[in-house]
Amino acid sequence: MRAPRRCARSTRTACLGATGQPKARQCVPATHKEASTMIGLAEVQAAAARLQGQVLTTPCLESRTLSNITGAQVFLKFENLQYTASFKERGACNKLVQLTPEQRARGVIAMSAGNHAQGVAYHAQRLGMRAVIVMPRFTPGVKVERTRALGAEVVLHGDTLEQAREHAYALAAQQGLTLVHPYDDEAVIAGQGTVALEMLHAQPTLEVLVVAAGGGGLIGGMAAAAKAIKPDIEVVGVQTRRFAAMVNALTGSHWPLGGNTIAEGIAVAAPGQHTLALAQRYVDGWVVVDDEDIEQAIVLLLDIEKTLVEGAGAAGLAALLREPSRFAGRRVGLVLCGGNIDPLLLASIIERGMVRSGRLARLVVSTRDLPGQLARIAQVVAEAGANIDQVHHQRAFTLLAAQNVEIELVLQTRGPQHVQEVVQALQAAGFEVARR
Repeated sequence: MRAPRRCARSTRTACLGATGQPKARQCVPATHKEASTMIGLAEVQAAAARLQGQVLTTPCLESRTLSNITGAQVFLKFENLQYTASFKERGACNKLVQLTPEQRARGVIAMSAGNHAQGVAYHAQRLGMRAVIVMPRFTPGVKVERTRALGAEVVLHGDTLEQAREHAYALAAQQGLTLVHPYDDEAVIAGQGTVALEMLHAQPTLEVLVVAAGGGGLIGGMAAAAKAIKPDIEVVGVQTRRFAAMVNALTGSHWPLGGNTIAEGIAVAAPGQHTLALAQRYVDGWVVVDDEDIEQAIVLLLDIEKTLVEGAGAAGLAALLREPSRFAGRRVGLVLCGGNIDPLLLASIIERGMVRSGRLARLVVSTRDLPGQLARIAQVVAEAGANIDQVHHQRAFTLLAAQNVEIELVLQTRGPQHVQEVVQALQAAGFEVARR
């Protein structure tokens, strides 16, 4: 399924078919009316001054290897190096430092199952405030414990994000707590926009910013600041196919919403009013990516840059991998917006990436069921330079004659060419081989 491409005739449309799928030479105009918002360069610059010394000024560096792979000149903004491993600290801190003494005394509340929770908890603890975080009951225990470790009171409520959100609003009203919205708050948006200031200060010749978008706080703040500094810079948003809510709202497309995604940080069913207005005004186009694109990007960043990102953090690179011709030859800035990923999920993604690259391969060898045959096969594989990762004898579930056996091998190899060399070596030794 291809992602919608920006139409050359309009920077506020995407070329889509009537069902939300790409269709050549057809443009659907944006349907959302712009709402008023007060976020501009002045607000983002003021946020940057407040955040000085309270969040990291993360590096923005060129990746020569990724540039060679994608055909663009790629610059990475390492927001995964923040203390809580996410850009979310910026907006949370900018909101908290502007509270009145009375608001600080009462405390704050937020609804989040991830990075926003940790950003609010961390900076509330630093600033000596009470922080209440409402999380859905399905939130993984590791995220709950990390948030508690940062000094927050965690309330588990509801089986959906919407139920948790409504409970947060109710608690805010009951206890006089200030709500810190994860994206639809002007102070939060301005704080996130400081990422663009740092990127353009470090790399003033950037031509394109590619930014993951869920609720839209990051892309809204960044786009407003970047366009004010450099009006001709292009801002491209990235959403996942299963949660392309902002793309739908702005372009009239009909990507179906819902389901599981490894980019849970941008799995937002509806953008905010402020963020939608900013995106309509400043964002030039969109790319919709699949989870497979994101998996490939996570593995590349780990393998090449030795940096760990979560699904949302890899979305920008996923867009370049999916549509390389769109960015070829241009100076492109990507935001590695977060690095909080479950270790078991990461292990699965790495293994699947090795399969896609041919570094893990599965072969089925058919042979007579005789003593010593497995040793012969292992010897051939070893002489071909591959390593056996797993082996399984299949005697019952096969169409072979009763005296024969299928031996399934999972091999560690150097890549597709090496796999072919192993296959040829086994065939030369008289074995029947099939790739699975």
